[in-house]
Amino acid sequence: MGRLAALLWFLAREARPSVGPPCVVDSEIGIRTLDWSVSMSERSYWPLKKYQDTYDRSLADPEGFWADEARKLEWFRTWDRVLEWAPPFARWFVGGQLNASYLCVDRHVRSWRKSKVAIYWEGEPGDSRVLSYSTLYREVNRYASVLKRLGIGKGDAVALYLPMIPELPIFMLACARIGAVHTVVFSGFSAQALADRMNDVKAKLLVTADGGYRRGRVLELKAIADEAMGLAASAERSIVVRRVGSDIPMRQGRDFFLHDLLARADLRVEPEPLEATHPLYILYTSGTTGKPKGIVHSTGGYLVFNCSTYRWVFDIRDDSVYWCTADVGWVTGHSSIVYAPLMHGASLVMYEGAPDYPRLDRWWDIVEKYGVTVLYTSPTAIRMFMGHGEQWPALHDLSSLELLGSVGEPINPEAWRWYYEHIGGERCPIVDTWWQTETGGFMISPAPGIQPLPLKPGSAGLPLPGVDPVVVDDEGNEVPRGEKGLLAIRRPWPGMLIGIHNNPERYRKAYWERLPGLYYTGDYAIRDEEGYFWLLGRADEVLKVAGHRLGTLELENAAVSHPAVAEAAAVARSDPVKGETIVLFAILGEGHGPSEQLKDELRAHMRRVVGAIATPEGIYFVTKLPKTSSGKIMRRVLAAVAAGADVGDVSTLEDEASVEEVRRAYEQLKKAV
Repeated sequence: MGRLAALLWFLAREARPSVGPPCVVDSEIGIRTLDWSVSMSERSYWPLKKYQDTYDRSLADPEGFWADEARKLEWFRTWDRVLEWAPPFARWFVGGQLNASYLCVDRHVRSWRKSKVAIYWEGEPGDSRVLSYSTLYREVNRYASVLKRLGIGKGDAVALYLPMIPELPIFMLACARIGAVHTVVFSGFSAQALADRMNDVKAKLLVTADGGYRRGRVLELKAIADEAMGLAASAERSIVVRRVGSDIPMRQGRDFFLHDLLARADLRVEPEPLEATHPLYILYTSGTTGKPKGIVHSTGGYLVFNCSTYRWVFDIRDDSVYWCTADVGWVTGHSSIVYAPLMHGASLVMYEGAPDYPRLDRWWDIVEKYGVTVLYTSPTAIRMFMGHGEQWPALHDLSSLELLGSVGEPINPEAWRWYYEHIGGERCPIVDTWWQTETGGFMISPAPGIQPLPLKPGSAGLPLPGVDPVVVDDEGNEVPRGEKGLLAIRRPWPGMLIGIHNNPERYRKAYWERLPGLYYTGDYAIRDEEGYFWLLGRADEVLKVAGHRLGTLELENAAVSHPAVAEAAAVARSDPVKGETIVLFAILGEGHGPSEQLKDELRAHMRRVVGAIATPEGIYFVTKLPKTSSGKIMRRVLAAVAAGADVGDVSTLEDEASVEEVRRAYEQLKKAV
């Protein structure tokens, strides 16, 4: 417990709630008051003092609580039963009927929001589009007509393989309108990865584009899609969106340009009343920890949960301009770009390209251009910008920002403070959200809409209403506050997955057998004395050095607390004596160059922060780390490099559009090793 206590002290020194207004804790200069309680409380959904009562009620009467939340949506038919719980399978709002497309567009065009901006879209080359809710409504109807004319109906699966262009959310909503089940496949996936997903869901239709842009290059999406179509037996037709204007082959009778189909489309398609338990989408996990799983989310429970948690966490107003920087190909994009923001009638920003193209201030230019008030991004991106210095955001007026968010992995305190100081101007609270593809929506997070409490850099905060997390040992017994354990969830929640596609036994085994009676998240965590949760990384990302178990996040947080290190990834290398030794890949911040002296300093620093057992055997300075587009470091790739082994499938990487380019990047890493 000594090593762990030392790390917690380092992460959360002086991080204690205080009486009075909310505060931010800086581990070097102590507690500083952050005066946002008044402005936030004026527009809070609940009076602040009722948070604890609300949370207690949500656990004491979960069905009554979630029924009240569900009534805030518009239903075609109300439910007969709030919950059918046959562990581990949950069915929420059984008998109820609703439609995601109706909730996201129809109800807004019947109000003043019909002329409000729904989507500000920015293309990587600098082109842009603005879609009002009326325009979005019209396009969703026309796209739904296109789908129906191609024989797509309720229960059919449609694969969407598109860049970050408005056609992607429009097709998602069009599928939802007619009851088709969509599976969005990230546009950086290989043909085989795309075909595997299409075969698993038996997709009848593939929607793709002639290409997309990434760091100035054209991604040849149609060529990849053609190869995938040859490997996917169920796919009968494909729709091609014109994005880059490339000269592409089109197979007669199979491939159709979207603009040709729209010329004959109907202007109105009635939204299908769908059972609350009807699948809305199937989304595959990124594959960083094993074979991708087809996570199935329902319509009713998922929409209710996301509508509520999004409101609590982001406290969205009608004048908010919201930007989630994720790709729609991941769950963050589904929940936090498409369904939750559009249900709330938000104005959202979509950006097609890379964060550092053509310059390192591209994001900050977008924030200034559209007057973004809420920015939601990943710690990976924040650390990347940290490494290049604060002069880039300083070029732009970021005063429109009111709230900052973090997602994808735990944010280390150094990145938190940089984000707070240089992006938020020391005035914006940061919501560090913990959730998963499987949970569907936010589970643990600061929530300015209901609980503007003191923030602790590096902590995900307190659980949201209706969420009952617990930290347990390997046998499922709750551990004392301050001790590390496995994070589990004690009861069902509406946003939870309804299963793994075509594999109920894998669902049972992966999430419910590890800790009987508890949902197993696969994450390590600590709950401190004030009830705040600290996420410590994946339980399957653990190194065993001389009999000691060390979490990768624990090591990486220690490394990036050194002033020269902007980002780090820790992996294991086999050792005949110790079992495994630590190999650290580090990206240096601006103004710091690689040297043997710096390696020695870093080893000494990690010994001080964590303990002697945390001394890296090898330290390699690199310029980039292999990551998925959702910001997850692919440690298995680095581990393979460190071991001199084949890196295997790299189709989930953010920049996998050119396999050869990716492999050249790994060759550079191999040379470093």
